[in-house]
Amino acid sequence: MSTPAWERRLRRTLASETAEPLLVLAAGAAGTGKSHLARRLADLPEATGAEVLTWTCGEESAVPEPAGDGPVLLLVDDLHRADAAERGALRRLLEQSRPARATVVLYRPEELPHPGLPLGTPPLRYPRDMVVLEHRVTPWTTEQVQRAVAAVLGDRCTPEAVTRLHEQSGGVAQVVVDLLVVLGEQDLPRCTAADVDAAGVPVRLAELVLSRTASLPASQRAVVWAAAVLGEPVTREELLTVAAGATHGGACGSGPAPGRRAGCSPALGDALAGALDAAVLTEYPGRRYGLLVPLAARTVRRVLPGPVRQELHARAADVLVRRQPVPWTSLARHRREAGPVKAWLRAVERAAALATGAGDHQAAIKLLEEALASPDIPRAARAGLAPRLADIAVNGLRSDQTVEVLSQIVEDESLPAVLRGEIRLDLGLLLCNQVGMGGTGWTELERAASELRSERPGLSARAMSALAMPYWPGSSIDVHRAWLEGAAVAADDSGDEVVRTAVRANRAGLAMSCGDPEGWDLLKALPTDHPDPGIRRHAARGLCNAADSAVWLGHFGGAEDLLREGLELSARSGAPYTEHTALGARLLLEWFTGRWAGLAERCEEFVAATADMPVISADARMVRGMIALAQGDWGAALSWLAGPDASSAEHAAAPHAAATSGALIRLALARQDVPAAAEEAGSAWRKAAAKGVWVWAAELAPWAVEAVARAGDVAAARAMLEELSSGLAGVDAPSATAALDWSRAALAEVDGRPLDAVPLYREAAAAFERAPRPYARALVTEGAARCTLEALGANGRKPSERQDGPGAAATLAVDELTSCAALFTELGAVWDAARARAELRRHQPAKEGRPPGRPAYGGQLSPREREVAELASAGLTNREIAAILHLSPRTVEQHVARAMRKQGTPSRQELADWRGPAAPEGPERTRNAPVGTPGDA
Repeated sequence: MSTPAWERRLRRTLASETAEPLLVLAAGAAGTGKSHLARRLADLPEATGAEVLTWTCGEESAVPEPAGDGPVLLLVDDLHRADAAERGALRRLLEQSRPARATVVLYRPEELPHPGLPLGTPPLRYPRDMVVLEHRVTPWTTEQVQRAVAAVLGDRCTPEAVTRLHEQSGGVAQVVVDLLVVLGEQDLPRCTAADVDAAGVPVRLAELVLSRTASLPASQRAVVWAAAVLGEPVTREELLTVAAGATHGGACGSGPAPGRRAGCSPALGDALAGALDAAVLTEYPGRRYGLLVPLAARTVRRVLPGPVRQELHARAADVLVRRQPVPWTSLARHRREAGPVKAWLRAVERAAALATGAGDHQAAIKLLEEALASPDIPRAARAGLAPRLADIAVNGLRSDQTVEVLSQIVEDESLPAVLRGEIRLDLGLLLCNQVGMGGTGWTELERAASELRSERPGLSARAMSALAMPYWPGSSIDVHRAWLEGAAVAADDSGDEVVRTAVRANRAGLAMSCGDPEGWDLLKALPTDHPDPGIRRHAARGLCNAADSAVWLGHFGGAEDLLREGLELSARSGAPYTEHTALGARLLLEWFTGRWAGLAERCEEFVAATADMPVISADARMVRGMIALAQGDWGAALSWLAGPDASSAEHAAAPHAAATSGALIRLALARQDVPAAAEEAGSAWRKAAAKGVWVWAAELAPWAVEAVARAGDVAAARAMLEELSSGLAGVDAPSATAALDWSRAALAEVDGRPLDAVPLYREAAAAFERAPRPYARALVTEGAARCTLEALGANGRKPSERQDGPGAAATLAVDELTSCAALFTELGAVWDAARARAELRRHQPAKEGRPPGRPAYGGQLSPREREVAELASAGLTNREIAAILHLSPRTVEQHVARAMRKQGTPSRQELADWRGPAAPEGPERTRNAPVGTPGDA
């Protein structure tokens, strides 16, 4: 942020003993940060050679005198509180000002005895050479609020919460700070806009507004009350029309009965001017008026007598209904507070319909939730609104209150069974999709299918069609196929084309999930250009679900096309839930295809935006955890993959559960906790077998097979491979097919058959190259090179070969390892890159001609120190680093200490922040050690 001109002039004045005297009149409303400005000015670097004097008016102290003749900065705070004697003393001081004296006077303009004249009357006789400047301390911008939020809450505040904080505080610094204190005390894992609303009104703000309002004459008070009830900036005519209800009503005298309009008298115009002069109200752009701090409206409304408040809301509704277009959401709020239930519910219905039509499903959901949560609405009205809420919520994003409201309604035995079944259907969809409670949602869907089958076959078909989707745990693929056939029969019975499309979309989704080649043809038949938006929404869902399946299958080109088409159709059809599922699948696609630049940040932003919807955020959480694993940040990896905010094993979708287990098994193996790895492998494999969709085992199988084999049960590992091979027969799943080769290679390597493992690893590498999946390709290529060098013996030479040079196979393996290390580094996979380089040093022959002994690197990090520093900064312990780099923990400790000393960093975590020049690569003298055995540097 650039320094303002007046502050630059202030710096120049204090830097020279002959500069002209300077006076800065700094005005700002209460709480905008004048005192903070004074403290900052007192700490100006240029003022270190100057004498800084401070004087606060109203504290019965004399104006301070400078001790010397050098530059002086006088800071005068709270001039609005000065009495006549203090103001006179300051005026005399300024009239006698001398060179190199800078005076900054801070005050609240709304509290001056003479508006616009901070130094009073008559006008001050300014010295001829004095420079006089004005500065307005303005409310904070959104960016300034964001910085304040980051200082208190870090990155735990959503963008929507920051926006709400700025809106409600009006950017007034003190209000922002007070609200952040409340939010910080709550220790929220994530601060949302709803949390900002729930923080309440800071005490300082409430007392200031109420005291100022209480000091106003009755007519001005009425205008403030009207502004508080309206709760938004409005025109002069609207504000005064509402205010007339208070001035003519029981609060300020007798007048017309509630609901009857009263004219806007000239006295009310004067009252508005008075409220503006007192800084209780302020003028907004477009000649509109409202409270200076919008949040203060709550406090004013709270102290209003009930009858007065009700009358003002009624008048506000009468005013708003004449606007064009009618602001139905605001009107609904005023109708509710005014009392008439029917008028309120009509406004709610209109507002919800308009919000849904505009694609703002969340606004519609909020309106309907609030209405249904009220005990005042009649049962018939509740029965009419509940299906609308349920239908909108299924296409929108998650709301916990929606689930609570619908759960209560479906238990109301007085409602017709068909109506309860209809609501139960949407409740089940919400639980499965938005909330991520697949087991509970499944039960509700089964009940809905039964309740609706005879009288509403179309809705019954939708319930059965949802039960046909195989993602959720607990049922085999055969059960899902049976539900799909039942859904097809019910859909035909209904004659409803929307329902038929829903079933067709799920038939395509089921086929794609299983790697059935027929799925691609089924997708082409979806009516994506149909004029009915309901049909288009189901087609969009089919495309987005298929895109997700294509990503898991390894058909990345097809997934790109489906995502593009599905996202466009979702946006055009008003299906935000479907759109967000596709956005999550895109993150997974970027992970697989190696587009890692900024991916961690994109995942974190997506999780923050969808944290209330664990099903939607599951892709981002899993990808973020796998990135952390590749980076060697194992604590973060565990938190993202299996922390308290991650989907539980009970409710996680089957492909996510398998892939997450694969990552957790790999983490346990890296930590040399083979029993834990084998236990996770056995549990995950049983779940995969129970589901029967073996294409979803692609991210699980290599690590599960390795873990079980390393635990000593090679026979069980072979049985797992046979089961996977049988399950993949006849499917079109490139990732799973490559994973089968990878798993066979892993078993051969653990079983002591490295030469058998090499061609299997290379076969998997070729498949991942075609996909393309660069990270997976690098992992299996590393495996091929590792096994080649293992088979060839120490330093890459067969015993029968000449000892004056490596063989061609060893040269190829070393080249492969070098390429893998480079690719891992390019991706940002710190852990993998360090492991590959460590493997290189174990097998790569020392360069000829290098002087004996350890190279001298001076102040630069050696290659080994840099590797250790990277892993230490990622959070790994010395023992974990030792296992990766085949060193002893003591050697790692020495490398960390040297790296910290060379970089001048006080902690291991800061090692990654240093970006000094790298020492040239060159092998350090090491003693080769078998895999898993620490060596010495």
